[in-house]
Amino acid sequence: MSAQKVPPLTYKIIAECSVSKARAGIMSLCHSDVETPVFMPVGTTGTLKGVLPDQLVDLDCKILLSNTYHLGLRPGIDILEKAGGLHKFMAWPRALLTDSGGFQMVSLLKLAEIDENGVNFRSPFDNTECMLTPEHSIQIQNVIGADIIMQLDDVVKTTTTGPRVEEAMHRTIRWVDRCSEAHSRDQEQSLFPIVQGGLDPELRKQCVAGLLERPVRGYAVGGLSGGESKDDFWRTVNICTDLLPKDKPRYLMGVGFAADLVVCVALGIDMFDCVFPTRTARFGCALVISGQLNLKQKKYSLDMRPIDEECECSTCKTYTRSYLHHIVTVEPVACSLLTVHNISFQLSLMRQMRSAIEKNEFPKFVQEFMIKHFGNDPIPKWITEAMAAVNIKLLEDKDLMSENDLTLRN
Repeated sequence: MSAQKVPPLTYKIIAECSVSKARAGIMSLCHSDVETPVFMPVGTTGTLKGVLPDQLVDLDCKILLSNTYHLGLRPGIDILEKAGGLHKFMAWPRALLTDSGGFQMVSLLKLAEIDENGVNFRSPFDNTECMLTPEHSIQIQNVIGADIIMQLDDVVKTTTTGPRVEEAMHRTIRWVDRCSEAHSRDQEQSLFPIVQGGLDPELRKQCVAGLLERPVRGYAVGGLSGGESKDDFWRTVNICTDLLPKDKPRYLMGVGFAADLVVCVALGIDMFDCVFPTRTARFGCALVISGQLNLKQKKYSLDMRPIDEECECSTCKTYTRSYLHHIVTVEPVACSLLTVHNISFQLSLMRQMRSAIEKNEFPKFVQEFMIKHFGNDPIPKWITEAMAAVNIKLLEDKDLMSENDLTLRN
């Protein structure tokens, strides 16, 4: 009798918050075991600007995101195929996830035309035309060889209303079938469908119901973090996690602000990605528990402390705020140093949440995080309402916080 093949993705929940929808798990992929909740740094074209793969390994990063549309244009599938896939091409030994190119329907809308067949893009590099169909998106992703690949979805701007939103939702369901049929490496790569439907709860419910009929190993929630109100944002996430199965990973696309990550983990999301921590590093900003330090500001010129005295990254162990102040946005190495720190911050935040969930102390973690993050400013109403929806009470009078306040009160 032949041995049964292990699927390319298995997901095991190892702990659940007894109060909220937060959970900690292990997602086993061909190239890595990935602990969730997880933040995935974005290397759009197979690289994080200014950071080497070895540095990401040192930060214990287990999974990166790259973009199908951009890799398909440059270097192109012929070169990637000759290289043996993106893992070998970029010398990255751990897991990869590729976005399908659907987001570019919004970000490059002026260069794109959309119909049932697919998306006709005009290259931003040389103005040549490129038709990205569901089949072609999967063909590119099969060559790239990422552990998790995304269906091509019909993406509309988040704040769009009217029949176009419903059209995009139904088309997304139809396209996942075309993607599945074109997928030639199912024993090595796992295809995730994407929940669409804009900010309309009923359309989101219809989309989830349609996707649940398809045999897949995980789900993504798309079409958010694009200009909608935070109130609409969290309510849409909450609806989706209520409906998606518990035994499969849930990926919220394009979300990376620290407070958003904490809220959405409480709402039951497992995976995140965003360009924010790397992009903000290029503008001289370092992430800390209270938000950001704009190291271009003169007040840091004589500050001999590290960015974060509790951070274990190589930047904080070696360099001062003063040194970084004098080189940010001037010397290319500053981008590398701040990117290392910002990625370390994001990964550390996820580790802290996993630990809190495993200890069944997640509500306490959320309460303490929000107090540190917002300081003397009031916690935004949308956050308090989102947390109340999953039974986490945030303190209104932070000055009167006591040990009793850090225990959930029903």
